Amino acid sequence: MGETDDDTVIVPPRATPALPDDLLDGDTVLVGRTVADRVPDDPARGPAASVAPTRRPPVAHAPAVTGRYRLQVNRGPAVELTAPVVVGRRPSPPRVPGRETPLLVAVPSPGQEVSSSHLEIRQQGTTVVITDLRSTNGSVVSPPGRPPVALRQGDSVVVVPGTLIDIGDGNLLEILPAARLQPERHPGKA
Repeated sequence: MGETDDDTVIVPPRATPALPDDLLDGDTVLVGRTVADRVPDDPARGPAASVAPTRRPPVAHAPAVTGRYRLQVNRGPAVELTAPVVVGRRPSPPRVPGRETPLLVAVPSPGQEVSSSHLEIRQQGTTVVITDLRSTNGSVVSPPGRPPVALRQGDSVVVVPGTLIDIGDGNLLEILPAARLQPERHPGKA
């Protein structure tokens, strides 16, 4: 047959069609197997084809994230990430306006280590993205249980709750978890 491809073809169980000759020339073909294919005949129980497949129990899913993640600056009150947050010594909105007006959070910087608009924190769907706004000194991002990472000018990183961000001059930011959906309680029902 000449040339062969290194493609892998996966065929689901009980839907095994006749395979074309070009797939049988050196390619790997994985064909799904039924329970009867995996269980040998047992004289005490009869042929393997009579063995019923086992069903998996339903999977319990974690409660859905319904709220917004929060940002805590220098152990102060938490700010909900309902819009992008720009943190800096004298933060200002971007020169090119976006869809959302950012919340501006000023931090002290007696040593001028923090840039005017140093860092942006935004929630995108169910993730939190931190972007360095071309700060002079960068930031140090410390995810929980992982080594710190230096965020350089213009870098972005996805973070999880519990992440600490050091932007300099003793300013420490923390990403706090989002609210979880609680089961609805209907009046009159226990």
